[in-house]
Amino acid sequence: MSKTLFITGATSGFGAATARRFARDGWSLIITGRREERLFALADELGALVPVHPLKLDVQDATAVADAIAGLPPEFRQVHTLVNNAGLALAPAAMQNVALADLHTMINTNITGVVNVTHALLPILIEKGAGASIINIGSTAGEWPYPGSHVYGASKAFIKQFSYNLRSDLMGTGVRVTDLAPGIAETEFSVVRNSGDQAAADAVYKGTVPLSADDVAEQIAHIANLPDHININRIEMVPVRQAWGPYAIFREPSPE
Repeated sequence: MSKTLFITGATSGFGAATARRFARDGWSLIITGRREERLFALADELGALVPVHPLKLDVQDATAVADAIAGLPPEFRQVHTLVNNAGLALAPAAMQNVALADLHTMINTNITGVVNVTHALLPILIEKGAGASIINIGSTAGEWPYPGSHVYGASKAFIKQFSYNLRSDLMGTGVRVTDLAPGIAETEFSVVRNSGDQAAADAVYKGTVPLSADDVAEQIAHIANLPDHININRIEMVPVRQAWGPYAIFREPSPE
C-alpha cells in the first residue's frame, strides 16, 4: 500500500508543487483547497498517476474540517504525512494603514486553519505512529521582522512555536513535527498579497533569483522520506541572494 499525503492549500504554489512531487514518488494524495475548479483539475492531472481524493475545504471552518476528515474513504484513512500549507499574506502596508478584516483573515487562515486541520488529523497520525509526519509551512518572517509583516510574521512565529510545542506533546508516539520556513519564493503568494496587482508582485522578484515552489516541494519530500527515527525540528531555507540587512535606525531629518 502506498503512503498517503494530506496537503492543504493544494491549488497553487507550494501546495500544487508538493502534490506533483509526491505523486512522482507514488504516494496517494488527499488534496484540499477552496478553488474548486483548480482543485479538481489537479486531481484529474495526478489521478492518472496515483489515487487522489480532492476535498473542497476552507480550513477556517472547524466543523467542515472535522467532517471531511471523519468522512475519508477507507483507502485514504492511513495518512502518513500532513503538510499544513494553506496560508496567505495580505496588505503589505504598515499595520496602521491596513483594514482589520485583512488582519483577521490572516489569523484565521494561518493560525486557526492549521490548528483545525492538525487537531482533526492527530488521532490518525498517532495511530500510524512511527514515521508519521506533520510538516508546517512557516516563513523566515516568523523569525525576522520587516515593515509590513505585522500579523503575517506573527502568524508564522506561531507556526514555529506551535511546531516545537506539538513535538513535545507527541513525544513517544513516533509522530514527527517540522517547521519548514522558506524565504522569498516566486509563487502566486505576492499576487494575493498585493490584491491581484501583478506588476507589484513582479517587482518583488525583479533582479534577483528567488526560491521556486519546486524547491520547497523538494525539501518537503526530503523531510517526509527520512528514516523513522529522524526528526527535523526546523529548516529555514532562503535563496543565496537573500540575507540579513543592517539594524534599522530612525533619524530625524537634518534641518535645512
